[in-house]
Amino acid sequence: MLKQTPLHAEHRASGARMMDFGGWEMPVNYGSQLDEHHAVRRDAGMFDVSHMRVVDLAAAFEVVGKESVREFLRYALANNVDKMQERGRALYSCLLNPDGGVLDDLIVYFVREDLFRIVLNAATADRDVEWLRELLAERAPQLTLTSRVDLAIIAVQGPNARTNVWQAIPGSKAASAEMKPFTAGEANTECGALFIARTGYTGEDGFELIVPAARAQSIWRALATAGVKVCGLGARDTLRLEAGMNLYGQDMDESTSPLAAGLGWTVDLAGARDFVGKAALAAQPRTSQLTGLLLLDRGGVLRAHQTVITAHGDGEITSGTFSPTLGQSIALARLPVAAAVGEIVHVAIRDKKLAARIVKPPFVRNGRVLVS
Repeated sequence: MLKQTPLHAEHRASGARMMDFGGWEMPVNYGSQLDEHHAVRRDAGMFDVSHMRVVDLAAAFEVVGKESVREFLRYALANNVDKMQERGRALYSCLLNPDGGVLDDLIVYFVREDLFRIVLNAATADRDVEWLRELLAERAPQLTLTSRVDLAIIAVQGPNARTNVWQAIPGSKAASAEMKPFTAGEANTECGALFIARTGYTGEDGFELIVPAARAQSIWRALATAGVKVCGLGARDTLRLEAGMNLYGQDMDESTSPLAAGLGWTVDLAGARDFVGKAALAAQPRTSQLTGLLLLDRGGVLRAHQTVITAHGDGEITSGTFSPTLGQSIALARLPVAAAVGEIVHVAIRDKKLAARIVKPPFVRNGRVLVS
């Protein structure tokens, strides 16, 4: 039986088309996926992302855990948590296996020195938790890792998203008006205690609200009353691809190095810090890269697994779609490392070879088209 989020009844009542997503019954769209996509780019839309897993990594007491939680994460994550020195900072990172493959990509929030909050992808959450528990048993058995199944997540995204949240949730503005991108904080509001993060997966401004599961429905309804459009995972996928953001299981997996997935900026191989997978990454020659593609010819749409023919050898599309914002087909593709931005390549689509240009993602951010 598929798992359901605390907002499942809301989706059904709104006439959502539902699908199996990583073992969860989730909404694809509520009618027009195109309208949902444009709502986020032009106004504000919201997504139920409660299928993602919130886990809290904590020490028993702040004095005892002052270094231990941070020290563990220095080793467990490819990105360096020492970049987070102020409470409320967020960090994007990969979780690697010893071979340097990507087990998951995640966001970690610095709540206190004795408490860091991590948000995991839905399909990999159980495996991630098991892996982290194994590492904890070896290196930091005094720490606790708690899956927060009592929490739900609502992402509100778009140029008017923050204003709509402040309207819908009295008390939220005071806690988040000065919040910078990629930061978070706890807020006491009329809807209860919330964790508000200025993060997202669409290339637009907005918040991800981590809320008590028991209050998720009332908050969802308040946001809808404030004018936020309900959106499904279909629009979330076209939005994230326009924003040049990777999707786990398509653009990377445990057989993929973060260096080949366009995530080298999250990995510090030059520093003295050791972390899981570092030695393997340092020993691997980089033979491929993740780039963007913009289809030039008519007659097809770029899709995952299509072959890309370049002057340096063949590559493959990892994610592709028709971009509603650009009105063109776009993709992320793994190509030979010698392939350069601006080069013309050809994509095998059925019995045709259609021309495309290599571009540097993102395609769209904050409502602005960045490629041509």
